[in-house]
Amino acid sequence: MGNITVAIIGALDYGNSLGKKGTSTDITLYNLKKGEDTVTFIEPTRYPERLAPLFYACSLAKKAIVIVDEINATFGECLVMLQCSDIKSGYFVLRNYIPKEKIEPLIKGTSLESFEIVNDEPNQIREKLLLEASPQKSTEISPVQQSIGTVPVDHAFNVKGVGVVILGIVIYGAVHKHETVTVLPVAKTAQIRSIQKHDDELMLQGKATALV
Repeated sequence: MGNITVAIIGALDYGNSLGKKGTSTDITLYNLKKGEDTVTFIEPTRYPERLAPLFYACSLAKKAIVIVDEINATFGECLVMLQCSDIKSGYFVLRNYIPKEKIEPLIKGTSLESFEIVNDEPNQIREKLLLEASPQKSTEISPVQQSIGTVPVDHAFNVKGVGVVILGIVIYGAVHKHETVTVLPVAKTAQIRSIQKHDDELMLQGKATALV
């Protein structure tokens, strides 16, 4: 099962055109699935009201979709955050008749210079991302997958007869069923009873639900 995590920057609710809406707080998650391949989208819902959601979205993502409606200070701030997060792959969607010549000087010499400029066609963007997710499937276990997993928790709640359910995204390594994990910053431990990703039982990779 291939998966990539993509930040959507610059247009609130653009994720509705790309995937199924999931949990929403400071950030909103959207899920796209086709066969065994999945894409998780993250929108910084409360940005530019607060800077932290933009940081969360960029730091959790491997790729980005940047919707450009206007060249202003907010757009510049987004470019800086993407550069600081070392996101080197993604797409620019130019709207309101903004030509690519307007943004080229702003991204020259940055990690964003390799971003592809695409049309505002959500169906085409979805298919491109699913194709990119698919090649990441592998029968070999990489060194990253063998390392200790790190899972920022987006939501947590109790389910009667089940226990505590946490919703999160794996940003490094892997987490396995029956493992004991450390919960920070309280430094408590918990055992993982089951793991789901997009409603499928499996090792935790990408957007998933873990019962602990």
